[in-house]
Amino acid sequence: MSEQVSGGAAAGVPATGAQSLIKSLESAGVRDIFGIPGGAILPAYDPLYDSTRLRHILVRHEQGAGHAAQGYATATGRVGVCMATSGPGATNLVTPIADAYMDSVPMVAVTGQVASSAIGTDAFQEADIRGITMPITKHNFLVTDAAEIPRTIAEAFHLASTGRPGPVLVDVSKDALQARTTFLWPSELHLPGYRPVVRPHAKQVREAARLILESRRPVLYVGGGVIHAGADKELRVLAEMTGIPVVTTLMARGAFPDSHVQHLGMPGMHGTVAAVAALQRSDLIISLGARFDDRVTGNLDSFAPQAKVIHADIDPAEIGKNRYVDVPIVGDCREVIADLVVALQGEADAGRQGDYEAWVAFVAATKKKYPLGYETPTGGALSPQYVLERLGRISGPESIYVSGVGQHQMWASHFIGYEHPRTWINSGGLGTMGFSVPAAMGAKVGRPDTTVWSIDGDGCFQMTNQELATCAIENIPIKVAVINNESLGMVRQWQTLFYNERYSNTDLQTVAQRRIPDFVKLADAYGCVGLACDSPEDVDATITKAMEIDDVPVVVDFRVHRDAMVWPMVAAGTSNDDIKFARDLAPDFEDDDLAERRP
Repeated sequence: MSEQVSGGAAAGVPATGAQSLIKSLESAGVRDIFGIPGGAILPAYDPLYDSTRLRHILVRHEQGAGHAAQGYATATGRVGVCMATSGPGATNLVTPIADAYMDSVPMVAVTGQVASSAIGTDAFQEADIRGITMPITKHNFLVTDAAEIPRTIAEAFHLASTGRPGPVLVDVSKDALQARTTFLWPSELHLPGYRPVVRPHAKQVREAARLILESRRPVLYVGGGVIHAGADKELRVLAEMTGIPVVTTLMARGAFPDSHVQHLGMPGMHGTVAAVAALQRSDLIISLGARFDDRVTGNLDSFAPQAKVIHADIDPAEIGKNRYVDVPIVGDCREVIADLVVALQGEADAGRQGDYEAWVAFVAATKKKYPLGYETPTGGALSPQYVLERLGRISGPESIYVSGVGQHQMWASHFIGYEHPRTWINSGGLGTMGFSVPAAMGAKVGRPDTTVWSIDGDGCFQMTNQELATCAIENIPIKVAVINNESLGMVRQWQTLFYNERYSNTDLQTVAQRRIPDFVKLADAYGCVGLACDSPEDVDATITKAMEIDDVPVVVDFRVHRDAMVWPMVAAGTSNDDIKFARDLAPDFEDDDLAERRP
């Protein structure tokens, strides 16, 4: 496959391999790099010192560099870049690379490697990072010839950003960085076998339109691919044209406005009752950029038993992987949805439209009967759901919210309203604790004029909060809301429900009435502003004060009720029909006129 490269070929310029690498990154359009120098990558840091086009942000841990690149990429839609040295520097990038692979985040990781003559000898700080990351990268390269650096970098950025986005690793040996070469940026790329299909097949689109018109209980099941494709406007046109209910996965929050009457919320293990019920009772699932993962389907054998499936995805490997598909459509979601709109409009012009009135009434009644809610704790304790509800209202839907993993992630996905794409960033597929702070840092670098909130749990926060030092020194004023329940909350919830309240190794903080650490003092030590709140009456004032501080990072320690749990919930491996919206309460769709409204 031959692809044009923006900028075309430059005249050959004498350079070292290191200079060629930096010029290549500049030619690829890179503006910001997150990294840490070390022995094998050190030659690249010398010409980087002279670059006027690249901003290098010195992180405190390579994992932070990788997550920052993810946050940057997800917030901006551009490729995120991180850099590390060989051995432990490279292996510290493995978690964010795996995370990016699971969530289809476009990222290029550049790592140094020992000299080519030493590869395979167990040299100091040697690790086969190419072999290690082969299962978790879209592609990876080992470069031992300085002349190959520009072409390899160009290919890496093309691969990371086209088709299904993902991480690409470029490992460069130290002697290649030190060698003399000629920098020549390629005018085109030749990638035999790499042919991502963007335009959908017209016959499949027509067949999908036919199924949509024939169905009586259709659902638009929207995944992160819609956001990657920039297809939110097309999605809204399709939804409003047909009136079909919409569910958005954890990775697709913001692809369709939460305030829209057709939106049922998030499906799956901790999804809304309405979203889960709609999928379970549907006769047609129109899957757009989603992958039928286990957290959405629950027990596959009992998932949406009466539904036919239209599955549109740019990655053909995802289609039919978990669920049988009646109409497969390979293509970019934006192109697929646009073509579906044209096909359905043609049918409407000919007098053929779907009849979903009874179905829409059913899901609307379910949504009304089982809204998201929470119990207010007794004794004046602070509810985590209330904190996030107020945070979303005060900071607003234009802000970016970057979550860690656990209970706070689920509460943030539900109780903050998302109206726009790329305003909700989280670790979905891999579920990486420690994601939030560095990813928020990257998002703020990519969109410096936008308010960025890191929403973290006290467990997640203690894994990567050292990047607050980076934020303070580099003038990256993120805001951190620590939902502090003094425990590993989601694990504790499972211990409550499934392990007879035997809380083995989930208590994090309190020792003899002392909070260890004191997050307010920790924030101050990192050059940030630290605030604390443990009363519902103080929530609004505390958030407002944090919002007024724009010159340094802010950390707010919200000391919440530790026994709050995430509801609704479908226990792992069980049927979605077994969803509970409180500990001993399951929805009953038969106890009123809902049964009569069901088609």
